[in-house]
Amino acid sequence: MPSLSMFHLLTSTILLSQLISPKAFSSSTLPAKPSPFARKPSPSRLIHRHLSRSSDAVGASHNLAALSIGADGDVIVPIEISLNGGNHSVFDPPFLDANGDGIVPAEISMNGGDYSSPDAELKSGTPPFPVVLWRFTRPHTIIGSAIAIPSIFLLAAPTYQSFFTVRSFASLIYAAVPALFMNLYITGLNQITDVEIDKINKPYLPMAKGDLKQPTASIVVLVALAISLAMSIIHPVLSTNGLQVALWGSFLLGTMYSLPPIRMKQHPLLAAFCIVAVRGTIINAGFYSHAVSTAFGDVPQISGVLSCLLNDWKCALSSLFFGIFGIVIALMKDVPDSDGDRIFNIRSFTVRLGQKRVFDTMKNLLAVLFGVCGGGLMKWAVMAPVASVAVRRGLVGFCCWAAGWSVHNAARGVDAEDSGEVYDYYMYLWKLFYLSYLALPFVK
Repeated sequence: MPSLSMFHLLTSTILLSQLISPKAFSSSTLPAKPSPFARKPSPSRLIHRHLSRSSDAVGASHNLAALSIGADGDVIVPIEISLNGGNHSVFDPPFLDANGDGIVPAEISMNGGDYSSPDAELKSGTPPFPVVLWRFTRPHTIIGSAIAIPSIFLLAAPTYQSFFTVRSFASLIYAAVPALFMNLYITGLNQITDVEIDKINKPYLPMAKGDLKQPTASIVVLVALAISLAMSIIHPVLSTNGLQVALWGSFLLGTMYSLPPIRMKQHPLLAAFCIVAVRGTIINAGFYSHAVSTAFGDVPQISGVLSCLLNDWKCALSSLFFGIFGIVIALMKDVPDSDGDRIFNIRSFTVRLGQKRVFDTMKNLLAVLFGVCGGGLMKWAVMAPVASVAVRRGLVGFCCWAAGWSVHNAARGVDAEDSGEVYDYYMYLWKLFYLSYLALPFVK
């Protein structure tokens, strides 16, 4: 009946006008096509969600726009929300269809970020396995190993020309491949044993995020370990004592660092010892000995890693420098991880001493390390018998001073209790770590 339809229309308009400001009717926004992956809440939940978003406590203004009522009495109400000065369509738009169902699109944009609903996440699925595996390797550590080994070979070479030979490259590749697999084993094992901790400290990691399941991760690390250890012993010439020390030493200490009953990471002093041994002595001296033994036959043979450390100043000083740098990186890594470590009773130095104290101490230690090395290189540059050697050492010494200054400069404004800021600073230290290895061959 016409009169009843007009009464229905008038009543609906009056009721809605009590909820909507007059300003809302000035908008020209039209309803958009609903997302095919949308969830459908009940009309009461939809209205409740809108009303809760209209609270002044949220600090945002909410406008209803383009109100329209269909011929059959259905109400279509698109909603726009303004957050922090930007207009964001939350329901894109929500509306009640003829059956009384509300339709909500799958994505919400707030403050410039996209937040997908569970339906949208299921739609997108997990990333491809190669991408997940790459993230599982902790790429910054893989890159560090990939840069370190060629630099150590260049440092061990009697001349730069002797590095560029087939024999040298064969020895280098045979060392680098198992080293990268060992790196994968150590970082992967640490993630397997720390899944629950990483859900708090590093929720973006593949296992903590759920992109990689534990059975698959276990297979990956075991295969990596098998390849690495096999290559350390199967070749009659290239499986040297230095390579075995580097790989087997890393395996033993990396395993004891993560696995119970020893689990060195729970004990600050043992954890520091493990890091110094691996990053300093085992990697640098082990691969240095391997390079001398296989790549450069005209160099007097030095039997074993210990002989390299005692009889070759290049091996000894590089091991000391990167051992100290390894301590800085390892303890700085613990600063943003304090929440999870404290919950799971990992008594790191950060948990015991506080984030700011550890942050400042490691920053100052690294700055002093660069400053001392820069001064030493400047002194050796003056004493160098050849001008080209003096120039190389002088430039590296100056770069050390610049790096020491940048350590302090980059730390300005970093809040030691802000995990995001400390993590960014930590990754900056990794860049200095890479550059230090790239500069290493130029100091000899």
